[in-house]
Amino acid sequence: MRLTGQITSMEKDFIAMINTHRGIIYKVCNLYGHEKDYKEDLFQEIVLQLWKSFPAFRQESMISTWMYRVALNTAISSFRRAKKKPESQSLSMAALEIPDMTDADEHARSAMLESAIQQLTKIEKALVMLYLEEKSYREISEIMGITQSNVGVKLNRTKSKLEKIIKADNNEHR
Repeated sequence: MRLTGQITSMEKDFIAMINTHRGIIYKVCNLYGHEKDYKEDLFQEIVLQLWKSFPAFRQESMISTWMYRVALNTAISSFRRAKKKPESQSLSMAALEIPDMTDADEHARSAMLESAIQQLTKIEKALVMLYLEEKSYREISEIMGITQSNVGVKLNRTKSKLEKIIKADNNEHR
């Protein structure tokens, strides 16, 4: 931000974009962050990366697609830079925006899915999050930077992996 106190049109557009689509950033931070401080740092890092790349955004894709791509790349890169592995923690229901279930069986199934998702790789978690957000293969392809056919293959493999994890967890609890 400049010291003059005047905000440019680009800065106004950027602030409006962040305010309109901040839910995307929160979802990514909740998915990849385990502690409050880390989530806050990751949020700031994502906003910084969005700001740096904002002038180059050519609007060839939807703004939300571009934001997901920058946010996910920033989150994944931050893990690569980390020197120590963060503690594992369950994915919160709020991160996936799964409605609170009143049925005990639904609670158990949701908890089982959350636990299984935590056992996925960072890329697989991103795919599942975007899939649960009901993004099309085309949108996931643009966000993740992979082909649509690769999205289909990776999603099928990830779904199979989730099934195996859930079956293994069920067998352990019997």
